[in-house]
Amino acid sequence: FFAFLSVFFVSSSFSGFLSASLTKRQKKLIFMLLHTESRRVNVGGAIIGYEVSGAGPPLVLIHGLSGSGRWWRHNLVAFAAHFRVYTLDLVGFGASRGGRFELERAAFFLAAWLEHLYIARTHIVGHSMGGYIAADLAADFPHLVDRLVLVDPALLLQGGIVPRAVGLLRAAPTLPLDFVPTLVYDALRAGPLTLTSAVMQLLGGNLGEKLARIDAPTLIIWGQRDTLVPPALAEPLAKALPAVARVEVIAGAGHNPMWDKPARFNQLVLEFLNA
Repeated sequence: FFAFLSVFFVSSSFSGFLSASLTKRQKKLIFMLLHTESRRVNVGGAIIGYEVSGAGPPLVLIHGLSGSGRWWRHNLVAFAAHFRVYTLDLVGFGASRGGRFELERAAFFLAAWLEHLYIARTHIVGHSMGGYIAADLAADFPHLVDRLVLVDPALLLQGGIVPRAVGLLRAAPTLPLDFVPTLVYDALRAGPLTLTSAVMQLLGGNLGEKLARIDAPTLIIWGQRDTLVPPALAEPLAKALPAVARVEVIAGAGHNPMWDKPARFNQLVLEFLNA
């Protein structure tokens, strides 16, 4: 955090940003960085940990399997300049670890959490398994979802665990080196039992006709090099969703485009949410 601030101020001086007073946008970004709050609440018997930063309309970021809110590290500053950003950890993961993860009830817990925070309507961005849960929420609780962004969502999966395992092996050598420590740390925090259970539930999950009930304007983003959830699923998913605004495939990105290509990812999301 402090290293980031140091780089920010040093780089700003070279570009002339600090030759006079800071701009309103720079002050807003610094304020956001200094006022990120970590919170934990009990919702329906489950402890949910989350962080809040920024100001504006609400935006909720939902991580994927074995992840946490830390996976949005390269997107938070850009989003918090426009929105009140909530990065939550799903039950069983990250700061919400210790609870039992249940895919079928994840959308219910998310809805209860939003109502606990008096958030009547929000934008939702869900990645991988978080995309599955975000879609489930939009189908069952449409009044809570304004705009929906699905990032390499784990929907329409076929073929069981073998294709996923092969895809994971193919993806491993292409992971950015700076992402590996975060991946390993979050996987260790969740533990093998939670991870195994979540994988089996996800492979057995199927929203089916629920997808046709989603009426929130939807942006689908996929990493071109995703071997875990292949981008070929984007087209059939778009046909299954009645309100898809657009489909974007990010060149050079893998299963985690928000980390692999954050500049392009942030641009696409902000253009869509601010439209």
